[in-house]
Amino acid sequence: MIEIKHKSSGAVLLSVDAASLKGLKLTGSKLRGANLVGIDLTQVNLASSDLREADLTEARLTDANLQGCVLNEAVLERVDAVRVNLTDGMLVGANLNGANLATARLRYAKLTGAELQGALLIEADLSMADLRANLASADLSRADLRAANLTGANLQGAHLGGANLTGANLTSAKLIGAQLQGSVNTRGKVDAPTAPKRKVAVPWWRFWG
Repeated sequence: MIEIKHKSSGAVLLSVDAASLKGLKLTGSKLRGANLVGIDLTQVNLASSDLREADLTEARLTDANLQGCVLNEAVLERVDAVRVNLTDGMLVGANLNGANLATARLRYAKLTGAELQGALLIEADLSMADLRANLASADLSRADLRAANLTGANLQGAHLGGANLTGANLTSAKLIGAQLQGSVNTRGKVDAPTAPKRKVAVPWWRFWG
């Protein structure tokens, strides 16, 4: 028997008659504020569940289905979430610092105000996602960011090599130190760094005659 309890009150939120949660179908679960620290949720189906304010620090979410889940203000620091499905997920204000989200599906996900410092989002699908978030030093290499909202996002020191930014909104985004070599920009062209143009002094007499 596995009991999932509230992180503060200790109240039992869910009881599961199983030795492990791996691969179980737990769709629509009410787990607001749950203590899920370090738990193995590999291949679990939690689609449409309420995980607001839950603590999933260092949890394992490889191949898990969290489509349509509400994870606002949840803590997902250093989670192993390779190939996780977070399509249409709500992660407003969530903490995903150091999370491994390589090849994850976050299409249409809402991450407004989320913390993703140092997160691994290599080849992740973030198309149409709301990424007005802190992505400092995140690895977004080869990520799909088509039509993503990155307005005001902190991308300082982020790796965006090979990322597809076609149609993405980068208004007021902080890009100091960001690596954009080989990325596809909002006009669909390869964004390669160019050397600054030098102003060449023209002798005054060239303007005559």
